[in-house]
Amino acid sequence: MFLKRISLLRENIERFDQYPFNIPSITSLEHLDLTSDVTFLVGENGSGKSTLLEAVAEKCGFNLAGGSRNNTYDVHAVHSDLGEQIRLSWMPKITNGFFMRAESFYQFATHLDDLKADGARGAYDAYGGRSLHEQSHGESFLSLFLNRFNGRAIYLLDEPEAALSPQRQLTFLRILHDLTTNEGCQFIIATHSPILLGYPDALILNFDAGQIEEIKYEMTDHYQITRYFLENRERFLKDLLEE
Repeated sequence: MFLKRISLLRENIERFDQYPFNIPSITSLEHLDLTSDVTFLVGENGSGKSTLLEAVAEKCGFNLAGGSRNNTYDVHAVHSDLGEQIRLSWMPKITNGFFMRAESFYQFATHLDDLKADGARGAYDAYGGRSLHEQSHGESFLSLFLNRFNGRAIYLLDEPEAALSPQRQLTFLRILHDLTTNEGCQFIIATHSPILLGYPDALILNFDAGQIEEIKYEMTDHYQITRYFLENRERFLKDLLEE
């Protein structure tokens, strides 16, 4: 592990009634201690998990549209107000890593194509040797994980399951295991996937209770709702659709 703690510089914030500081999970934040090589951020949309992940990415110097410190391209004006008001505590400090956001991955793939068109040598070398646009959505995600990610780095992923089938989510779990065990990588992942959340010994932080709290896998809504649905599908759908 490299990143040990995320702290909110509360003394520097003038108002907590404006976005993003009015998000309950952010309003109540003082610091988060990261105790595992793999940390999952869970919660409903709007709960603040992606907002915090984006802030960490900005503090790391990663491109907020997706990429590393070396990917300098603009999709639109991307900036994190929260990123200016957090402190990251490292041991040791590292600069290698990547921020992947599913919603702007298409633009990142286009950025690589533009580099190639401009004559950049090896533009695709770290991504499987060919354009990510020439691969299916799921293939391009796995190509990124398999070829671009390597050791002594921190990887921030926002909903990586967006393009992955259940089978490929299992493949990603194996990649996650190999990268943390053999390469020394650290991951912070915002996700809705009950499959990914099942990764052993991960730290799961829940953003839904008005403050950020550690939660056990079996206590997450993702696990409980999925389990209940699979075990009681007909009753679940009857209650849902006949209300």
